[in-house]
Amino acid sequence: MPGSAEPSAEGSIKRAAKKAFSLLDRFAEYIEEGILGLTVLLVAAMLIVHVIGRQLFGTGVTGQVELTQMSMVIITFAGLGYGVRKARHICMSAFYDQLKGLPRKAALVTISILTGTLMFYFCFHAWDYVEAIQSRGRDSSALQIPLWIPYMVAPIGFALAGIQYWLTAIRNLISKDIYRSFNDKEEYEEVDVEHI
Repeated sequence: MPGSAEPSAEGSIKRAAKKAFSLLDRFAEYIEEGILGLTVLLVAAMLIVHVIGRQLFGTGVTGQVELTQMSMVIITFAGLGYGVRKARHICMSAFYDQLKGLPRKAALVTISILTGTLMFYFCFHAWDYVEAIQSRGRDSSALQIPLWIPYMVAPIGFALAGIQYWLTAIRNLISKDIYRSFNDKEEYEEVDVEHI
């Protein structure tokens, strides 16, 4: 039957695409979790050593405030993609929540594509900012760390967030169900307006 081979070929292409995008998703997740985990451990260790040093020796970690500020920048921008992956990003959904079925899915795909594009636009400008800082040779005041190093996480974070938004759009295009992120299926409960 010539007609039966076509759906299986289409199905195998979808499975291969889903597997490739899952690998990309996992790779991005390892990067994000690695950056976030190491930075949180660094901040925790530094603050513990700082407090112990202040209490026992009367002096803390040199540049502790600078390192904490840099760590917060790193955590913020590295957490962008992670928040999108876990579908924990800010969502203004008054219009979206009114939709059902295909219009809802189309809206989510459109939102994901546009937001992903915006993230890549921010990535481009963040990269320009990092290049400007590097070309000027700016360093932190206490530790003399080149500022482009911690700020480099901004374009990386925007790029990872853009990838996650586009993966969400792709997942919704190749799946029957609606997904809020590449792995998280939408599970909104219907609101019973009669009992409000």
